[in-house]
Amino acid sequence: MERRSFLRGAVIGTSAAAFGGTLWQGAASAAPAQPGAGPYGALGSADANGIRLPAGFTSRVIARSGQKVASTSYTWHNAPDGGACFADGSGWIYVSNSEINPSGGASAVRFSSAGAITGAYRILSGTRTNCAGGKTPWNTWLSCEEVSLGYVYETDPWGVQAAVRRDAMGRFKHEAAAADPVRKAVYLTEDESNGCLYRFLPTTWGDLSSGTLQVLVAGTATAGSFSWANVPDPDGSPTATRSQVSGAKRFNGGEGCHYANDTVWFTTKGDNRLWQLNLTSGTYELAYDDSLVTGGSAPLTGVDNVTGSSSGDLFVAEDGGNMEICLITPDDVVAPFLRISGQSGSEITGPAFSPDGRRLYFSSQRGTSGSSSGGITYEVTGPFRA
Repeated sequence: MERRSFLRGAVIGTSAAAFGGTLWQGAASAAPAQPGAGPYGALGSADANGIRLPAGFTSRVIARSGQKVASTSYTWHNAPDGGACFADGSGWIYVSNSEINPSGGASAVRFSSAGAITGAYRILSGTRTNCAGGKTPWNTWLSCEEVSLGYVYETDPWGVQAAVRRDAMGRFKHEAAAADPVRKAVYLTEDESNGCLYRFLPTTWGDLSSGTLQVLVAGTATAGSFSWANVPDPDGSPTATRSQVSGAKRFNGGEGCHYANDTVWFTTKGDNRLWQLNLTSGTYELAYDDSLVTGGSAPLTGVDNVTGSSSGDLFVAEDGGNMEICLITPDDVVAPFLRISGQSGSEITGPAFSPDGRRLYFSSQRGTSGSSSGGITYEVTGPFRA
């Protein structure tokens, strides 16, 4: 799928002419979108699960923390976070991290071709605060520890092979990972207020046991060119990885990360921004910044996990905000796709599409209780754009 730079046009509920600066170049000539007029239309009333969806979409609860997953004997983990889907014959598997300390880890739910739950099981144990992560092209799940000197663990979504700690990918407060099969790199975000963006170049693509960890080097502006520099000591002790390379660019709380078509998209929660790394041109820029939204409230706040659909839309989950998953289209429209009602003490995590693109999975990390033991994992089915 071809993708262009986002937000060089209209934003839901805001006149495009209200924007200025390089981020919004050419915006004044674009026609503003209408409030609520995303590609799927306005959100309806909350359904029985408390989820507001566009017409034609339905939701169901897949799992609840502390309870048995339907049709299985497996108890779902607390604080479900980052996730991904993997093809499993004619069915699929959804994996989900557990952002608790201690224990953490990750679990999986298996589905038949009809979407029926056929199994659930543990794929990672004995780790700490597993927040986000990323899927690899060789069908493993990278589960990242969001703690100081945290590790990346490579796990088997089928639960057959034991998880392996990947020390060469560095020790820092890991958040998300995104694999780039073209440049044979894995991009890594860091959840620190002065964190960095990294890439890991495996010695052999498909084998993460050894390789080179690099950090993005750039100026302080919100757009420009970038380069990569080797991190001398990926172990991060006694000097943190983010403090080892002069000129390493700082990002305020790295969160979700997604690769598609020579572009890396990643979010920073400290300033509610979505960044765009253009790998072919070697440049970076802001793709969304809620502080630039004038004349109305920003359609997307509390940016967190991010994923993409086959249509080229980005789906960004909110940590707080209105408890929405918002989408950003290639036509520069930003709009809520869904909203969870009655769970203001939670955050939305782990958005991921089934392999056929017809189902979207995600979690409310703390549910209605506001506690890590109240997590709820959902599925939304409907006429997603191809």
